[in-house]
Amino acid sequence: MLEDGMGFADEHLIPLVDEGLGNSAYLVDLGNGRALAVDAARDLRDLRAAATRRGLTVAFAADTHLHADFLTGALQLAHDDGATVLASAAGRRAFPHTPLGDGDEVDLGGLTLRALATPGHTDEHVSFLLLDGARECGVFTGGSLIVGSAARTDLQGADRADELARAQYRSLQRLTKLPDTTAVWPTHGAGSFCSAPPGAERITTIGAQKTANDLLAAPDEEAFVRRLLGSLDSYPVYFDRLGEINRRGPALLAAAPGLDPLNPERVRALLANGGYLVDARPIDEFAAGHIPGAISNPLRPAFATWLGWLLRPDVPLVFVLGPGQDGADLAWQCAKIGYERLAGQLAGGMNAWRANGGPVETIELVTADRIGTRPVLDVRQTAEYTAGHIPGAAHRELGNLAADGQDAVDGSVVMCGHGERAMTAASLLARHGARELAVLAGSVSDWAKVTGRRLEDGS
Repeated sequence: MLEDGMGFADEHLIPLVDEGLGNSAYLVDLGNGRALAVDAARDLRDLRAAATRRGLTVAFAADTHLHADFLTGALQLAHDDGATVLASAAGRRAFPHTPLGDGDEVDLGGLTLRALATPGHTDEHVSFLLLDGARECGVFTGGSLIVGSAARTDLQGADRADELARAQYRSLQRLTKLPDTTAVWPTHGAGSFCSAPPGAERITTIGAQKTANDLLAAPDEEAFVRRLLGSLDSYPVYFDRLGEINRRGPALLAAAPGLDPLNPERVRALLANGGYLVDARPIDEFAAGHIPGAISNPLRPAFATWLGWLLRPDVPLVFVLGPGQDGADLAWQCAKIGYERLAGQLAGGMNAWRANGGPVETIELVTADRIGTRPVLDVRQTAEYTAGHIPGAAHRELGNLAADGQDAVDGSVVMCGHGERAMTAASLLARHGARELAVLAGSVSDWAKVTGRRLEDGS
């Protein structure tokens, strides 16, 4: 039991934010060295570090839904820590767990976790209300009520998006009947392709959302559905695979993933047999010289998202890293979305490749003042493009670049928000024969500032 006036979140709740996927997992200190983990991902490094700092062992691992954007870590916690997995009975998970229906409660040893059926983001979605006696400490809302919005309802197919949006409406109406002071601890946050508006806040309260959430301000169900469905943009194709893998249960990891060293001859052999070469170096290094056919995907928080969006998981992957880049971090980013055919990394990097006589290609990096009259291909998300783009720029989202590479005219300048996505796009187009491409090192704002011209909005 908590002392009167004690702030639960400050004392007992540890949010663990994955900036790349835009998600939060939670570690709850239950006392007596035990913890509850909620929506933990397969990459458990941060969670384990937080648990170690507090001297905790995970006794319960709860998942609010069958995640589409990452593999669950609950099964690994059950194996390694003996955690009891808590999840919706409607999810029909094919591994040992405690199946919970609407209203079912679990005694956590002083605190109680109550399952609330909140379908919408997925069919089997539940929220977990954490209770201290009769007092509502907070609710883990997963992909139901999130800060400023509600998570997308089209992951089960576009034909069910309207039906699930209506379920989401009813779920949010149910959640808003909780006391205004109830803390809201969502999984999806800003940066998540499961749908969340931009913003720094990841934790809120029921009362704050009643005031600030535009979806909750909808006057009726029809308006809510129009607003929610109208806000949906594209999402990574790997989302279509992971829900079923999470239902069956991801493979357990016997050891931390890593990258084996590969000499240039082995790299050539793997590529000749259909492997993909992913160059994770910063874009300026890739531009200055890369292996022909390499796909640029700089190692950064968004690395996993674009890997899963653009490349198949059943093909061997070879990586090129630069000095100081962490191969273990890259391997974990791959593992958390189910990419496990990691052949290894080029030992010695590009210096070893050049020393071995390997061919090298370059892509021009240009600043906004050097675009001139060259055709421009903008590969940002549709919402970004419509908010403001260079007049006359062609548009194709990076995730939708055609496999035949016919999305760019030779000599085009490819652009995005900073340059990383644009370099990925240029490398894909170059693989399919586009020539004399350049990448804008900057943004549309840089172009407007340099030229003194206004951006164009709309599609």
